[in-house]
Amino acid sequence: MNTLICGSIAYDSIMLFEDRFKNHILPDQVHILNVAFLVPEMRREFGGCAGNIAHTLQLLGGNPLVMATVGQDHKPYTDLMLEKGLSIGYVTVIPDTFTAQAFITTDLDDNQITAFHPGAMNFSANNHVADAANISLGIVAPDGRDGMIQHSEEFAEAGIPFVFDPGQGLPMFNRDELLRFIDLADYAAMNDYEAKMLEEKTGKTLSDIAGSLKALVVTRGGDGSAIYTGGKHIDIPLVTADEIVDPTGCGDSYRSGLLYGIQSGFDWETTGRLASLLGAIKIANKGPQNHTFDRSFIEAKYKESFGQSLDW
Repeated sequence: MNTLICGSIAYDSIMLFEDRFKNHILPDQVHILNVAFLVPEMRREFGGCAGNIAHTLQLLGGNPLVMATVGQDHKPYTDLMLEKGLSIGYVTVIPDTFTAQAFITTDLDDNQITAFHPGAMNFSANNHVADAANISLGIVAPDGRDGMIQHSEEFAEAGIPFVFDPGQGLPMFNRDELLRFIDLADYAAMNDYEAKMLEEKTGKTLSDIAGSLKALVVTRGGDGSAIYTGGKHIDIPLVTADEIVDPTGCGDSYRSGLLYGIQSGFDWETTGRLASLLGAIKIANKGPQNHTFDRSFIEAKYKESFGQSLDW
């Protein structure tokens, strides 16, 4: 069966400013700010939550289907998807728009200035879950606001279990909307900052929220992750990466592990550990979709990290 991944497809333009922003921004002149940064180093990556999750899930041997909207500049991205063997059957082209794009400038202190253009992502509600065939699991990842609401409702109406993954889109929703997502979803995944924001916006504790779900997964960066399920709190250890190169897309790789584990019927400890391992593999590579592996590599790394074999 297939996993339907509703979320964004985006281009990421990443630039390095070989100085520090603070040396070029005068605090007493920010009301008339007019600053240009010379960025001799730039790279363009294929990103967006849906594309990132599908990339890693495909490597695991899953069956991801991407449901997303793209603009008139989509061809390099969709061509790459086809090269990877990913279907573009549910990727809708929105005329006279650009594919969502992030322009990220980083200085030597790792401070970032980001401009994000949602473009075609704003039309994600043009896609419908019912259009996809043979779906047994889904995820609603960061996307256009209306699309996230609609796809959650459609998964629930179709009786398809899904993961609610609000990500950076969480602030777009009010209390009632967030509670509705939790009511419809079977699972939820977020980082610790988003989890704290969810508590504040809903007025509910993580234990309360987890009680409405089969599982609530909270990633905690260098402190590993936690899975709240069945009244239990399972701590998932951090996997030490071979090297730390680029954290972009680590959360999406983690979510690929969650989806694979759920589809495969793994217990939650195994699912969380696989997800943690995938995050460590990603962080050792530049960009969200440049890592690669095969099943034997995962088996060896899992045993090395946790002292036991992964029963696929």
